[in-house]
Amino acid sequence: MKPLSRIRDPRYFQIAVLTTLLAFGIGILDFGIHWQNAVAILLTAQATQFIGTRLAGLPRFDPMSALITSLSLTLLLRTDLVVLACAAAVIAIGSKFVIRVKGKHVFNPANVALVTLMLLSDHAWVSSGQWGSAAIGAFGLTCLGYLVLTRARRAETTIAFLGFYAALLFGRALWLGDPMSIPVHQLQNGALLIFAFFMISDPKTTPNAALGRIVFAAVVAAIAFIIQFSYYQPNGPILALILSAPLVPAIDALLQGTHYRWEKPDARGSTHLKGVKT
Repeated sequence: MKPLSRIRDPRYFQIAVLTTLLAFGIGILDFGIHWQNAVAILLTAQATQFIGTRLAGLPRFDPMSALITSLSLTLLLRTDLVVLACAAAVIAIGSKFVIRVKGKHVFNPANVALVTLMLLSDHAWVSSGQWGSAAIGAFGLTCLGYLVLTRARRAETTIAFLGFYAALLFGRALWLGDPMSIPVHQLQNGALLIFAFFMISDPKTTPNAALGRIVFAAVVAAIAFIIQFSYYQPNGPILALILSAPLVPAIDALLQGTHYRWEKPDARGSTHLKGVKT
């Protein structure tokens, strides 16, 4: 990869942000992350990526996507069993190679691993991500900096999700007569920021067209809200994403756009209805 391509590839910034957050969380905030789990996730993810690359006959091994998934899993997944940490990495990376539609993997790797383990085992759960206002503010500004430095390429999903979800939270507070400090507190959640900036925003698992990404974000926000406040289940956004992911191929079939390439993030696709010229 040429130096210019490295600058354009947003994964370098993602890795830097997530690594810094992980180091800060372990050293300062005491995230409760077991180093054995972190090492197991990192090594297993890279091994699974390598094996998948060879079995799929891909031209080269690319460790960056697996590293980002590993960092996300380490930050969000909590388990007291190292074997489950390894299983999370295998499920996450393996899903990219196994569950595909028209060259795209359907589910976000970290998302499908988290939901699978939560459904199958009582020894796996998702960190609530309550880090304190100072850490939340710093991480939020860093994430916004990520959008600026990458020229907000394909950032519609993140912006739309946060906008729709915040509107629903504030609307609920107004309806119930609650103080506005309640929805503000609900939005001050580290796990929610990781989800919005590094999970739902994954360009490989979101619609190809900009309009499609906005529609998809609105659907995820609505389902997350229903799960959280109608069924009173935690981790609404994470559950909503896996439920909404199968809609992406249908959206891509209706709204045409360009398939994302990490090394060429400037590529733009049209956003029009299939069969209708613009």
